[in-house]
Amino acid sequence: MSPHPNSGLAHPSTSVLLLSLLLPLSLSSRALPHQDPVHLPSLVPHVPLPLSRSRFSAQTQLDFTTHCNASCYHKGEQERRREHLTEQLAFETLYADGSRTLTTMDVEDEDDYEGTISPALQPPPMRGWRVTSRHRRQKRQIYGADGRFNIRGDHFLLDYPFSTAVRISTGCTGVLVSQRHVLTAAHCVHDGKDYVKGARKLRVGFLTPPYINGTKPSQTPTKIPLVRWVRVKSTRVPKGWIQGPQEVSMDFDYALLELRWPHRRPFMRLSVAPSSDDLAGKRIHFSGFDSDRPGELVYRFCPVEDESNDLIYQHCDARPGASGSGVYGRVWDTALERWERKVIGIFSGHQWLEIDGENRDYNVAVRFTPLKFAQICYWVHGNRVDCIQD
Repeated sequence: MSPHPNSGLAHPSTSVLLLSLLLPLSLSSRALPHQDPVHLPSLVPHVPLPLSRSRFSAQTQLDFTTHCNASCYHKGEQERRREHLTEQLAFETLYADGSRTLTTMDVEDEDDYEGTISPALQPPPMRGWRVTSRHRRQKRQIYGADGRFNIRGDHFLLDYPFSTAVRISTGCTGVLVSQRHVLTAAHCVHDGKDYVKGARKLRVGFLTPPYINGTKPSQTPTKIPLVRWVRVKSTRVPKGWIQGPQEVSMDFDYALLELRWPHRRPFMRLSVAPSSDDLAGKRIHFSGFDSDRPGELVYRFCPVEDESNDLIYQHCDARPGASGSGVYGRVWDTALERWERKVIGIFSGHQWLEIDGENRDYNVAVRFTPLKFAQICYWVHGNRVDCIQD
C-alpha cells in the first residue's frame, strides 16, 4: 500500500497504531500495578587495563540467530555465583584510534549470601510453555501478516518516541539513552571474538526530514529521509558477550556507543525490565531500520510471549537491520504517578528453542536485569552516585 506523501504512517492502518499508543493512557485509570522497589547493586570498577589494538577482522552479521535448549533457557537461574557474574560484567572499551582497555567490576551488595547474589536480584518466576501449533515459516522473523508500520512525515520522524531511533553505520539500529550515548546490540560491532570491520570508523545516523536539508515544507518531500552522521568516540561491550572460542550468548548482546558531540534530540530513559504483567497492555514496542525497507523507520508492537532471567521472548515482526533497537514498554512511574515509556531491553535477533522435544521460534530481546542496568548506568554516567533507578 502506497501512502500519501505527507502521511506519517503506512500499513497496516493509522487507527491501529494510534490505538496502540493511546491504550496505555486508558489503562492508567484502571488498577495500577503494585511493584516492589527494585534493589540496584552497586558496581565498583577497577583501574582499566590496556589491551592490544583491535584487528577489526570480523564480518558484520545482521541476521543473528541462536539455538537454545532447556539447559541454556534456565541458565540464568543456575549461574548466580558472584565471581561468575562479576567476570561477565567486566567490559571492554574501544576508542576511536583502535586502542582498547579492559575494566573489571566488583558487585557491592549489603546482602552477602556466601558468594551468591541476593534474593532482591532474582528474576521473576518463569511462565509455563504455551502449547500452540505453528507451521514452518520461510521468513523466520515475520509471524503471519506483517504488522509493521513505516514511520513517515516530518512530524512523526522528529516526534518522541520515534526520534530516539538512530541508524548504526554497520547496518543496525540504536536508541538514544542520553545526550551523548546510544545503546545497540553487541553483535552489530563485535562477533564475540573481534570487532567488525565497520567498527573502525563507527558512526551514528540521525534521520533528517527533507525540509531541514533545503526542501521547503510546501514542496513534495523525497520518499526517503536524509541521514546526518556523527562519529563515535568510544564503544563499550560487556565481557559476557566476548566469549572467545565459546559460543556467543544473546544474554549480553548489548553495547553502548559514546558520540563525539552531544545531540539535541529527546532520549529515552532506561529501566530495569519489570515482569511483563507490570507493563501497560503487557506489550513491548520498538522502532528500527529493517533491511527489507531501505531508508525507512519501521515501528512495531506486540505482547510478550515469555521471559527468562535475561531474555524477552516475543513475536514482534522484524527483519535484519532492526537489531539493536531499543525495546521499550509503558512502565508505571510511582514518583510521577503515570505510565512512562522506558527502554527495558535491546532487540537481538531470532532464537530456536527446543524444550521437552518441542521446537519453537521467537524473536528475542535482551532483558535489562538490575545488574545490567547498573552496568549500563555506570557506562553512561561514569560514576556510581548517579546510578539509581530512573
